[in-house]
Amino acid sequence: MKKIIFNILITLLLVNNISCNDSFLERTPTNDLNDNYYWNTAEDLKVYVNGIFDLMADNDRYRFYTGYGNRSMWSANASFLALEAQTDNLASSASEHTSFLNIAAGKETIPTSAASITSTGTVWRWDMLRNCNLFLANYKKADIPENLKNYFAGEVYFMRAWFYLDKVQQYGDVPYISIPLDTASPELYGERKPRKAVMDSVLTDINKAVELLPEVWSGEYPDRINKYMAMALKSRICLYEGTFRKYHNLGDHEQYLKDCVDISKELMDTKKFDIHNTGNPESDYRSVFINTDLASNKEAIMVRKYNALYYHKLPRYLVELKIGVTQDLVEDFLCIEADKSAKPVRLSSTFNDDNIDNVFKNRDPRLRQVVLAPEDEEKIYRTNRNYPKLLGMTGVESTTGYHFIKYYSFDQDASNVGDTDAPIIRYAEILLNYAEAKYELGTLTADDLKISINLLRKRAGLPDLTLTPPMDPKYANEGIDPLLVEIRRERRVELCFEQHRYQDLMRWKKGPYLAKKVLGMRFEESDKTSDRYKGANVSTVPVGDKNYIDVYAGSNYGDRVFDEKKHYYHPIPLDEVALNPKLEQTEGWK
Repeated sequence: MKKIIFNILITLLLVNNISCNDSFLERTPTNDLNDNYYWNTAEDLKVYVNGIFDLMADNDRYRFYTGYGNRSMWSANASFLALEAQTDNLASSASEHTSFLNIAAGKETIPTSAASITSTGTVWRWDMLRNCNLFLANYKKADIPENLKNYFAGEVYFMRAWFYLDKVQQYGDVPYISIPLDTASPELYGERKPRKAVMDSVLTDINKAVELLPEVWSGEYPDRINKYMAMALKSRICLYEGTFRKYHNLGDHEQYLKDCVDISKELMDTKKFDIHNTGNPESDYRSVFINTDLASNKEAIMVRKYNALYYHKLPRYLVELKIGVTQDLVEDFLCIEADKSAKPVRLSSTFNDDNIDNVFKNRDPRLRQVVLAPEDEEKIYRTNRNYPKLLGMTGVESTTGYHFIKYYSFDQDASNVGDTDAPIIRYAEILLNYAEAKYELGTLTADDLKISINLLRKRAGLPDLTLTPPMDPKYANEGIDPLLVEIRRERRVELCFEQHRYQDLMRWKKGPYLAKKVLGMRFEESDKTSDRYKGANVSTVPVGDKNYIDVYAGSNYGDRVFDEKKHYYHPIPLDEVALNPKLEQTEGWK
């Protein structure tokens, strides 16, 4: 495992969104774990932890703290947007998304080496772990107040928990290392440990983080990881592991679900966070995602900050890349009926998709805050060109006809310097985690819905979800309870394009959703000859008595598969397996 050795032994500090003292580059601890020169002051600990955070934020190496990317070009290559290309929410023809499109279509291949995320869609990197372990082995040497030492340790436990959550999500069983290694350490050539054991260690780490981290750091140490962030990450970890174990029949899932409920409720009871709701359902949702000071928003628990020096280019790429929201996601937004109830498309008496304009009428207001409604073109794009624009047409081209605008700001696009902040963890996620975990435990009540999902529906101007919703025909043959359908719908709609969908499908054991044909908007024969779509170069496919854009017709991604025996996890690079006889290839990829 030559690459692992190099990764583990070399500390790479990449300047991202936490500044680092230049002197740190001259004072990095040596490989001698008894080095007493470095581990002395609070500044030593702070700057070393900053270095670990910088590694975590390097989106060419790690994919769990992405936001809008850590370099402007990676807004296209390694960001919320790019990662959505591996789901059923986004249809893309952008070359920057090839690795993620391969995953979505079941075309992933075993990489030769531990290459970058942008080239493989996954990453087998371990340098961040070595730095975490080195810190935890040495931080107590510092001659500083005990509580301050513990605060820094809490940050590292937080980051190590997230590191291993990501590794398990990608590979399942993985080597587990909790001590710093050198070139003679036998653990370098260790075997993969069972995922359940690794996740139990993840839970231990995040519990330590919750215990050690302060609610608020002193003014001398602003903008650091705090207890609330750790509580939120624990909520995410426990829902993921509890439902994964349940739906993959691994057993021992209930305690994780109970822990998710408990930590989510504890966080809710602090009253420190709230859903951003000014009473404007037509704009409140999207305003969260085009905010240049999201840290001041009560819905934001953890934020990736951007500014004029550390900026992104996501708004620019949203109009340059040929992408589109899928028909499958669009139809999951509810319809508002004449009696003010909300129903799925297939049960609605108000839904009409005879033309694209009608699709947005009488819908969950979040739809037109995620997808461009034609009548909003002048407000959003500042143009009057009769959108949507399909492939082959003049203007911002969409693969599906559904232009993605959730993160789009004209002013940010025009400046080409995006400084809107990225929401890494929102309070909305905690509410959704709580409701889903309560459902999975069989303890969800109307009062639970009132303090969770229905707060999100209230912001959107939708009626409350009840315990007995009607069954959506779209999901009627899957053996899923109607209430669970609605809980999952709410999660998909509310958290779309925020790096949740792929792992949601994996933990629910719904990978086969990715094998479905990817469709765009309805497009009939009359549309092919209309002036509105002059120049459009699209293929269509019939669905019942209607026709829809067949996004990947004739391409490598049109013939999609999902192999239940292999595609819930990813393969380990070939040279890593070759160099370590004990490191078995991922099940199904052998």
